[in-house]
Amino acid sequence: MMKTSLQSRRDFVKQAALVSLGFTSLARCATISMHAKPYTRQLPLTNDPGSYLDLPEGFSYRVISRSGKKMQDGFLVPGRPDGMGTFNGKDGKVIIVCNHENSPTPVENSPFGVQNELFSQIDDSMVYDAGQGKDPGLGGTTTMVYNEDTGEVEKQFLSLAGTYRNCAGGVTPWHSWLTCEEDVATIGGNIEKDHGFVFEVPASDQIRLAKPLPIKDMGRFNHEAVAVDPVSGIVYQTEDRPDGLIYRYIPDKKENLHEGGKLQVLAVKGKKSLDTRNWTKKTVHLHKPLEVEWLDIDEVLSPDDDLRYRGFESGAACFARGEGMWYGKNEIYFACTNGGPNKFGQVFRYKPSPAEGTGQENLNPGILELFAQSKDKAILNMCDNLTVAPWGDVILCEDNGELNYIRGINQQGELYNIACNRSSTSEFAGLVFSPSGKTLFVNIQENGETIAITGPWGNLA
Repeated sequence: MMKTSLQSRRDFVKQAALVSLGFTSLARCATISMHAKPYTRQLPLTNDPGSYLDLPEGFSYRVISRSGKKMQDGFLVPGRPDGMGTFNGKDGKVIIVCNHENSPTPVENSPFGVQNELFSQIDDSMVYDAGQGKDPGLGGTTTMVYNEDTGEVEKQFLSLAGTYRNCAGGVTPWHSWLTCEEDVATIGGNIEKDHGFVFEVPASDQIRLAKPLPIKDMGRFNHEAVAVDPVSGIVYQTEDRPDGLIYRYIPDKKENLHEGGKLQVLAVKGKKSLDTRNWTKKTVHLHKPLEVEWLDIDEVLSPDDDLRYRGFESGAACFARGEGMWYGKNEIYFACTNGGPNKFGQVFRYKPSPAEGTGQENLNPGILELFAQSKDKAILNMCDNLTVAPWGDVILCEDNGELNYIRGINQQGELYNIACNRSSTSEFAGLVFSPSGKTLFVNIQENGETIAITGPWGNLA
């Protein structure tokens, strides 16, 4: 039986409460890396005889999904899996909604076969952009129903079709997944629809496609991730551009994003058009709170993909590739993948106003803080997706094109390794724990594989 909206919100808030604890650790680790020799606990990884995934002793992995395999709906698992969300399903099962960061080409990543030969079997009305029947969008999402007791995927199916480059997204308190297009292609040639939107996918175990309805009032830009504040219902958004902005969407009706709303951009009070990247000049300092104001922005469908330019000119702050975003207990955290003087990455924290989104928020404004900034590859090397473990540690994916790790930072500020990708130079993506906390799911994107990692997680607490 599907959970009620109230039950879903309670689960959401319970899991989010762990974030504050975890990011306290990251802040401590970042401070140490800036001012002193890092205090690091080594957790040795055991070499995998298969040269696939090194893990600590006592841990094991299982590849639970692989691109090209036939699913229960008759289509194939698409390639390039990315952001993921997990939800409680029936009988203790885990529902996993997984993005796929694909464009119409190359076709080898298609859910419809190596020549899109299965495309004729799908209902065109459930495909966002059919590409004139020649170049359909190959992004979208798949949904898995996973049995933690057996370690098996019991069902997998296409749950959103026809979109482009679904990168990250975010879970909602009402049991759905918001998936974001990191692509701003416009109508022309075989492209039937404009792209650059957010779509909503219910967390359902029923084999069916979500209606491909873009939430247009959330803006058209190079979307990356979102985070939903369950109190206000406001949705915060990152933009994966070297000069991207941070946006918020205030829906007219809480929990119904399709009914319209207002888009705004983040600005720092008294610092018009602040460049937060710290690339050539230090303009933002660690742990120094900055009061925020939110500026209205118009023409949100942005046919010229100029929201960030217009927003910056009006006074909004710019950020270095805003990517992963997560809601904590009354706080929003987001990663800027190549921020900082060495471009190794930054993490910001935003604390909403008690009157967030109302006419009273200027009396007690929201606060932005540079929470972490890496100067050492050994501490943080271009983190992308992140999550928080059930015991409160921050777990990070690396995406540096070199040797990629999953790293943890505990509450004592100790850095440790959870996994190392020995199979390729691909990034890790979409890491997220099951609701029970027993399993860590993660993708190795270019391999086209989703992995379930289990072991004595309590030893890391």
